[in-house]
Amino acid sequence: MAQHWVATRYGNLDGLELREVTPPAPSPGEVTIEVAAAGMNPADYKRVLQGQDANALPAPIGFEVAGVLSAIGEGTEIGSGPAQVGDAVLAFRIAGGYASALTVPAKDVFAKPDNLDFAEAANLLLAGTTAAEMLDVVHAQGGETILLHGASGAVGVSVLQQARRHGVRVIGTASERSFDVVTRFGGTPVAYGPGLADRVRRAAPSGIAAALDSVGTDEAVDVSLELVPDRERIVTIAAAGRAQADGIRMIGGAMPASAAFRDRVRADLIALAAGGDLVVPMARTFPLAEARAALDLLRGEHPGGKLALIP
Repeated sequence: MAQHWVATRYGNLDGLELREVTPPAPSPGEVTIEVAAAGMNPADYKRVLQGQDANALPAPIGFEVAGVLSAIGEGTEIGSGPAQVGDAVLAFRIAGGYASALTVPAKDVFAKPDNLDFAEAANLLLAGTTAAEMLDVVHAQGGETILLHGASGAVGVSVLQQARRHGVRVIGTASERSFDVVTRFGGTPVAYGPGLADRVRRAAPSGIAAALDSVGTDEAVDVSLELVPDRERIVTIAAAGRAQADGIRMIGGAMPASAAFRDRVRADLIALAAGGDLVVPMARTFPLAEARAALDLLRGEHPGGKLALIP
């Protein structure tokens, strides 16, 4: 038997239940993973708090894991190629990652880089693919300076690392206590709050070519609109209403174009991590049974890195 968390109702975390299940034996094209760590992302609690499709209940929670292959469907290779039972892997764009074991499509499973531990590997791809898509849709180019709102968060830290590789300078908004994080990963920090646009202008006297918003505040959108004349070069992952009202770009994992892009770049990001060019700062791990407490921390103050659930 395995354990997995499901949402039995939407609207609050009280509807989360830890249940006993038996993962199905993998069919051709599937594998079973004994989970060593489940990655945690804001999308997890948003699924519980904002879900509307009652027909999807009980809804599985969690989109990425790392662990060890315990069974492989007949004639099946994983996304990175041939694999054997006992291989260490990571998986992303799966359903139900808050689990001790689960059976998933093999195409979404990849060999784990040796230099990442399981908690890091389980948190690599949702933030990493989101960051890659943000840079892609605004066509960030080497030699340009861009503005990044929420630079010390998980997506922001991945944006900083990926932008640096391409010679893109990043002005990153953050609280002053997080300036060292922004600086460590190659960005120029500026404090959010009143006067933000002027502080950005001083930090980037030649102008801002594009803006990336990972926080969704009106301040982030307003300053982006003030500093970037081309609205096609402003993207948000958290301000859907403003995107529609103001004509800026909105991306999200549930959108077909975003999903296709994020699937395509998984292998590239894993290769970057394997080479030490993309790291995953961790803040804390929790036992799987303490998923509610972990989600409360994730929803609250900035935890200072990624969180993982350990079965």
